[in-house]
Amino acid sequence: MAAALRISSLLSRSLASSTSSLLSNGRICGAGRSVVCSYTTAAAALEKPIIPSVKVSCTKLLINGDYVDSASGKTFPTYDPRTGDVIAHVAEGDAEDINRAVSAARKAFDEGPWPKMTAYERSRVLFRFADLIDQHTEELATLETWDNGKTYEQAAKVELPMISRLIRYYAGWADKIHGLTVPADSPHLVQTLHEPIGVAGQIIPWNFPLLMFAWKVAPALACGNTVVIKTAEQTPLSALYAAKLLHEAGLPAGVVNVVSGYGPTAGAALASHMQVDKLAFTGSTETGKVVLQLAAKSNLKPVTLELGGKSPFIVCKDADVDKAVELAHFALFFNQGQCCCAGSRTYVHESVYDEFLEKAKARALKRSVGDPFVAGIEQGPQIDSEQFEKIMKYIRSGVESGATLETGGKRIGDKGYYIQPTVFSNVNEDMLIAKDEIFGPVQSVLKFKNIKEVIRRANTTSYGLAAGVFTQDIDTANTLTRALKVGTVWVNCYDVFDAAIPFGGYKMSGQGREKGIHCLSNYLQVKAVVTPLKDPAWI
Repeated sequence: MAAALRISSLLSRSLASSTSSLLSNGRICGAGRSVVCSYTTAAAALEKPIIPSVKVSCTKLLINGDYVDSASGKTFPTYDPRTGDVIAHVAEGDAEDINRAVSAARKAFDEGPWPKMTAYERSRVLFRFADLIDQHTEELATLETWDNGKTYEQAAKVELPMISRLIRYYAGWADKIHGLTVPADSPHLVQTLHEPIGVAGQIIPWNFPLLMFAWKVAPALACGNTVVIKTAEQTPLSALYAAKLLHEAGLPAGVVNVVSGYGPTAGAALASHMQVDKLAFTGSTETGKVVLQLAAKSNLKPVTLELGGKSPFIVCKDADVDKAVELAHFALFFNQGQCCCAGSRTYVHESVYDEFLEKAKARALKRSVGDPFVAGIEQGPQIDSEQFEKIMKYIRSGVESGATLETGGKRIGDKGYYIQPTVFSNVNEDMLIAKDEIFGPVQSVLKFKNIKEVIRRANTTSYGLAAGVFTQDIDTANTLTRALKVGTVWVNCYDVFDAAIPFGGYKMSGQGREKGIHCLSNYLQVKAVVTPLKDPAWI
């Protein structure tokens, strides 16, 4: 159990000493006293937030190894979700900039040194990149928290180590990708070659900007491809900085190009570009459909999609309720609830439902909400005003549809995008809060009677990304893991994201897999080579 809860244990571990060191050394400095509080206290009117001392230095597009202005000269603001204030103005890429980036990637693949390097040399670049990530954890984590609103502790102590580990994982794969010698029914030598697919277009979301950058770029580079990646307009800063480190690690110019911009302009141009050989997208199911359509209408490029979810978290009758409450809380509220695989439908057996509900409510009331740079804070702000309003609309919908609002449901403070941790009971599957991906700190607790019933209800959704099962009975666990129509089932754990574990969805949660060995096939083509054998000693 303890090993399986590695992310949650890291998050719950006190990091006050390291953060206090940052504050006292002046690397992150704030005015006045910062308060860690439950959302129910008067301190919900948040004090002046800590001012990060990290300088925002990478705000231009990265094309062919250089930071350049957009062709139009336009910029757009990126905001601090703690306050709504502008952090920086970033170059706004559009179709012309995508053309420039794709041309650079195309030339780097067709004429440049990257695909012609030995696989070992490519792996060394990736290993050096991972080392630089570790050396620049403070800057990267600060940018990620500042631009996104996730807690500094989560960014620095959970996500950054996961990122460098994943990069090293794929660095290790670079020189282990090979084909086969295939026996034939005739005198022919048959070989299969695994070749890089070419220029990979990649579009990443705002909820885990740097982690998704790594998930996309590392396997593509390990296979010898070149990349054009479009960042989310809400969170462009950390990927632009990480790309600088990648070039410091020895990556040739043009191999990775980063374009910041909006979906309807830069994103659509990348998805429909005739010189892009493969597309990878992480985001909403609705946008994923558009991306798939654009790819098909252009050059029929293959597409991998990691999309939305409405994941069930099933608490069985034999569960240790205290442990189940804590794990279900983590499964939903992690990253402010802005997680595609959030356990947002908490199914609890009727025999333990009342006890679970009271304890879930109490745990939500204890959740510390505030400035994500403060040590001990569990929940920062939502990403922006649009997402904030969407979540509040769903909360109102839950109340109007007859669900019981046990706790939360309101804004915290009058600045920034903080929402009280919210728990609903008496939720039915026909309610929007049980059907739609809310992407916020809203837990819906549903009651079930038996395993057959909960399987049917859990599978009655268009999504199929993940599920959680909490039970002490191995037979129950085996029954549920095989019956649930999802890409990942976590048993007595949640959000375990080792580099080698494949991740992706069934149904409208996507196609293809990220991470692990399975991800490599997204960026490779298989070629059969057949040569006659003259008087072979054997066939």
